Amino acid sequence: MRTTLTLTAAGLLLGLSHLHAQSAPARQVPAETTAAAKKTPTWAPPKTSWGQPDLQGVWTSDDMRSVPTSRPPNFGDRASLTPEEFTRRAAGDTGSRDRAVNQETVLRNEWGIRTFGYSSLVVDPPDGRIPPMTPDALKRAAPRDQGTFGTGPFDDTEDFTLYDRCITRGVIGSILPVLYGNGFRLMQLPDRVIISYEMVHDTRTIWLDGRPHVGPKIRQLLGDSRGHFEGNALVVETTNFTDRTSIGANGNGTRHSDRMKLVERFTRVDPEMIDYTIAVDDPVTYTQPFTLRLTVTAQPGYQLYEYSCHEGNGAVKFALSADRAYDKRVEEARAKGLPIPPRDMSSPYGPPAPGTPAAIRFGGE
Repeated sequence: MRTTLTLTAAGLLLGLSHLHAQSAPARQVPAETTAAAKKTPTWAPPKTSWGQPDLQGVWTSDDMRSVPTSRPPNFGDRASLTPEEFTRRAAGDTGSRDRAVNQETVLRNEWGIRTFGYSSLVVDPPDGRIPPMTPDALKRAAPRDQGTFGTGPFDDTEDFTLYDRCITRGVIGSILPVLYGNGFRLMQLPDRVIISYEMVHDTRTIWLDGRPHVGPKIRQLLGDSRGHFEGNALVVETTNFTDRTSIGANGNGTRHSDRMKLVERFTRVDPEMIDYTIAVDDPVTYTQPFTLRLTVTAQPGYQLYEYSCHEGNGAVKFALSADRAYDKRVEEARAKGLPIPPRDMSSPYGPPAPGTPAAIRFGGE
């Protein structure tokens, strides 16, 4: 039995604070085709007072929510939707936003105002799919990699993800679009770029002053980042990771190795759009490198809020207490010579398994 009350973040209690009742622009054409750099090849981004391309502002991946991470096989090597496919996606996005703004109440459910025509977030390899994991990575896979998105068992805190524990979602997990909390603030100084993500309030410092990476014995959950500009693009190389995070949404999934290297590129293509790519190279975990591409955008009136994760988090406490309650039932059954009761293997984020006691569940993220 697992009776769980899972509030992974106080952000759930903020309601629809990011959504706005004003009508969104018509989703008649793929948003990427409207970018200033696309319409006017000579367009250039604004510059900071010290001459760097200006990337500053509050950005979000909300407009990416309907783009799958890996491309459905039937799309083959096609990187964009057909006009008919785009029309269907745009209609779905419009309906989802309408429900979020006008029908839902407590749960934050943030949909953007644009629809993009990308067939997947993965753009390389050409099939748009994350490559298979290596045999070594598959051996490392464990229930802990899903945390409260999985079914346990939950015996101690190490059976949970760092996201469950309000520590981090990792670099990629912090940007992949999920139900809410997809915003981040990007700030610039002449010698550094600072990125602060809303969910789990992670903050990265990307040094631009030419200093070398830290020594190989130093490992950090968000790695060690160094950046430079190539034309209008900020290029960031990050190394020195631990092996305690993954690249999945919210940082869930089989963990990468500490040899992973990321190369990110931020290119402002419009006053309200930044093209953002992440090249992942982890030969211990994946059979080949791969690249994801998102366009992060500005939204009207968008604000970042305090993310009081621990204050609203019952995931770890209640999952552990539920499994201890099950252990007690097992002991009582054995003492009486009765059959061992079945353990509820359903996820706390969905309906309970048939025949199991009703559980109090908050879910989505």
